[in-house]
Amino acid sequence: MKVVIINYGAGNIQSIKFALKRLGVEAILSDDETEIMNADKVIFPGVGEASSAMQKLKGSGLDKVIPTLKQPVLGICLGMQLLCNSSEEGKTEGLGIFDVDVLKFSTSVKVPQIGWNQIQNLKSELFKDISENEFMYLVHSFYAPLCEETIGTTEYGIQYSSALQKDNFYGVQFHPEKSSKAGEQVLQNFLNL
Repeated sequence: MKVVIINYGAGNIQSIKFALKRLGVEAILSDDETEIMNADKVIFPGVGEASSAMQKLKGSGLDKVIPTLKQPVLGICLGMQLLCNSSEEGKTEGLGIFDVDVLKFSTSVKVPQIGWNQIQNLKSELFKDISENEFMYLVHSFYAPLCEETIGTTEYGIQYSSALQKDNFYGVQFHPEKSSKAGEQVLQNFLNL
């Protein structure tokens, strides 16, 4: 199985690569359009600020490539947010796969949310063998509101989408590569799709 982690200069790609290696998969880091298009599975990571990450995608032309992918694609953290219509962070236009706009948490909660929180209302093969209320590791100041494409939720001042799915595109706000055994199970489930 050929797994490509999109390398566009805005990711925690090494920790994802190590997590996949623990599952017996040697992932390729690439920003090459042909390599990404020919992968069996694509992981779209992201750490950092939305508008500069989007500029990097546009600079390499990957903003045009990602929406055309037909194989399973997993957006992680900022990667998931960039798959949405837009983000309040830097007034960024997203890739428009998930029909939802990413918002900033209100000042009534400590921002960023850093640490372990529970995922609930799990709906998808992505969460096979994951218990309701499982703890996952999160670091973020912006969130995707609940929408038609929500397949998992988390409570932090409000209930928001901690996972999204549309067709072959999946997104998780949490970091499966930093979420211990449960996170590894999510990655394994993605590989099994």
